[in-house]
Order: sequence, then C-alpha cells, then structure tokens
Amino acid sequence: MEKKRSTAAVIFLISLVLSLLPAVVLSQAVQGWKAPQDVVEKLSKSQPRYNYYEEKVPAYTLPELLVTLDGKKIDNSDAWTRIRRPEILELFRENVYGRVPETPYEKSFRIVSENRNAMGGAATLKEVDIEILSEGKSLTIRLNLFVPNNAGKKVPAFLVINNRGTDQADPSRKIKNEFWPAEEIVSRGYAAAVFQNSDVDPDNFDDFKNGIHGLLDRGERKGDSWGTIAAWAWGASRCMDYLVTDSDIDAGKVAVLGHSRGGKTALWAAAEDQRFAMAVSNESGCGGAALARRKFGETIETINRAFPHWFCRNYVQWGNNEDSMPVDMHMLLALIAPRAVYVTSASEDLWADPRGSYLSLYNSLPVFRLFDRNTSLSDQMPPLNSPVNSGNTGYHVRDGVHNLLVKDWNWIMDMADKVFRL
Repeated sequence: MEKKRSTAAVIFLISLVLSLLPAVVLSQAVQGWKAPQDVVEKLSKSQPRYNYYEEKVPAYTLPELLVTLDGKKIDNSDAWTRIRRPEILELFRENVYGRVPETPYEKSFRIVSENRNAMGGAATLKEVDIEILSEGKSLTIRLNLFVPNNAGKKVPAFLVINNRGTDQADPSRKIKNEFWPAEEIVSRGYAAAVFQNSDVDPDNFDDFKNGIHGLLDRGERKGDSWGTIAAWAWGASRCMDYLVTDSDIDAGKVAVLGHSRGGKTALWAAAEDQRFAMAVSNESGCGGAALARRKFGETIETINRAFPHWFCRNYVQWGNNEDSMPVDMHMLLALIAPRAVYVTSASEDLWADPRGSYLSLYNSLPVFRLFDRNTSLSDQMPPLNSPVNSGNTGYHVRDGVHNLLVKDWNWIMDMADKVFRL
C-alpha cells in the first residue's frame, strides 16, 4: 500500500513539473536575453571601475525625439524630415562627431585592375583607387569590390568599413576569414565592397596632421571640428560616390556596415549620407548604438580618454555628464529612418552594452512609425541567437565575444533580403 502511495506521489510530482514547463518557457521568452551572470561577475572583478550590473544602471530620461528645440510636437514624416531631423543632425555634429570642413577638393576614380574570373569565376573583382586632391596634396582610398557574375541585373551591395588589418579583407582571397566572408556575400547575390579606414585617416592621435584631416583642415581646430570617426564616415561616402557610377551596382540598395568603431562609423555615415539604404552596426557600443545615459560598460569619459581623436572636442564635456547631453543614441538611429537600420550585439561583449543597444533601437521606433505605422518591436530583448525585425528595423544578440562572424552576416543578409526585396 505504501509503495502504491509512493508511486502515485512521484507521478503527481512529475505531472506538476511538466504542467509548469510551458509557463517557465513562456516567462523566459517574454523576458528575453540576460547577460550571463558568470560574464558579469568576471568583468566586474577585472574592471571594477565600470558597471556591468543591470540593477546598478541609473534612472535616466532620454531626450525627446519628436519635440523640436522650440517645443513643437512632430506628428508626421514631413515635419520630421523638414524640421526635427535637421535639428538632431546638427546636434550630433556640434556635440559628438564634429562637422566636415567645407574645403573644396577634387575626386577621381581609376580602376586599377579588373579580374572577371575571381572566386573561381563566381565574381568579378574590381580594385578601384579613389583619389582626393586639394591644393596640390592628394590622398588615395582603395576600394575593393567583388560583383557576382551572371546576375543579369544590377546588384545590391554591402560596403564594409574595415577597421582591422588588411589581411581581414584580402582581395586575393588567399586569406579568408569570417569578418569579411566575401564568397558568402557574393553567393547571396550581393556585391562585396570594402575599404580600409586607415586609407582615409590614421587610427591614432596625431593632432589631426595626417590623412584626410591633413588634406582638408584649414586654420585652428574648433570644438565641433570633425574627429576621426566623422572622417572615416566621409570616406564611406566617397566610396559611395564611386558605387553610384558603377553600372553593375544598384546604387539605391547599398548597405554600409562596420564592426565596433567601424559600427559607429557606419551609423554616422548613414546619418550624414542618405544615399545609404541600410546601416548595419555590429557591436558598436559607446558612441555608436548604445545609450550613453545607461553608463554601462564603456562610457563617454572612458572612450574620450582612450581615443581622443575619434570624436569632436565638444564631446568631452559630456563625460560623467551624460544626463545633460542634448542627444542620446536612439536619436542617431532615428536619423536613418525611413531607411533600414540593423543593430547587433554579442552575449559576452558587455563593454558594448547589448541591452543599451537594443533599447536605443527600441526608442528610435517613434520616428520609424511616422513612415510605417506597423513598425513594432518588443520592449524586451529577443532571446539569444533569435533575430527580430519589423519594418526597416532589426536586431540580434549572438552568443560569444566581440567579433563579426558568418553567423552575424547570415542574419544581416536575411534582413537585407527583406529590405531590398530579394
């Protein structure tokens, strides 16, 4: 008799546990991604100056997206385009990235080589020199471009801002890696374009004497003089200048993509240059997609101390003073509307604040809805390795560390397929 009771009790407990499983799974799905606790503790121990605990994020209020500087509410796409967008663009030029000088220059394009049998015949490789000339001085940006053969029509393109070594974007394809998987990009029907950010401006503090700063800067630098990220973004636009002339490229379907500091650059390039139909920010963090007011991981004070050349001098004043800054990064993403923006994070890359990056995208949605009222994302992050998109906005958080991998690329291209209706 006791044995029967014991068996019945076990069966009851098993049934109870099974009955609760759907609720547990549902709860996790609604809650979405959370930073791995072991990663939080490890980073907090190794970098005690910085916050990696969500419960320590301070309360904050984001600047209004749809209220003009003189207090008028914006409720339609026309008013956004004519009034509010130019205001916000100027605020970012003044306070974050700086403004491009108006120094006149000439540019020219030269196809240095063209190999119609690249990638075993799958693509044509064009190596293009973009020459910038001003007052007798010149600078050359090398653009490497793989175009799918036998497409039978103009193709969309991904323009990658390479902030790593040249071996990470090898046009000979003797060296291959996941950072720029040109073969996979071409096989999906896209042209794969890349330029080296150092061709435009060096990634070190040289008092802005070299690169495009040395070519175009005139007179004494001001608080809103452009930094290196703005210079790299300018370089992306010069590559776009070439792409619109290439008869193989659908110039209305060019996505600009960058990783880390390149991701910051891609967002600013798309904000400044509306010819880019899509911007992809891969783990761009502080000064990119992540909300500054969260003060999570890398902060404004930290980034300006480590990389004093990236931003304009005025940006320094917002270190440890984020709540007074007239912008935050949801406004940067909103500048790209109604064009597409895709933001990515990695689960162990807490320095770049995955949650702050998603919240930035989420808080940019009121502007995207002015153009497409059906655009909607959850206020909760998606689960790990579960991309989400709505309208022209999308996001994923991948497992692993700070990097750009084929897994990221596949999800990015899935989004681009939708945006470009491929």
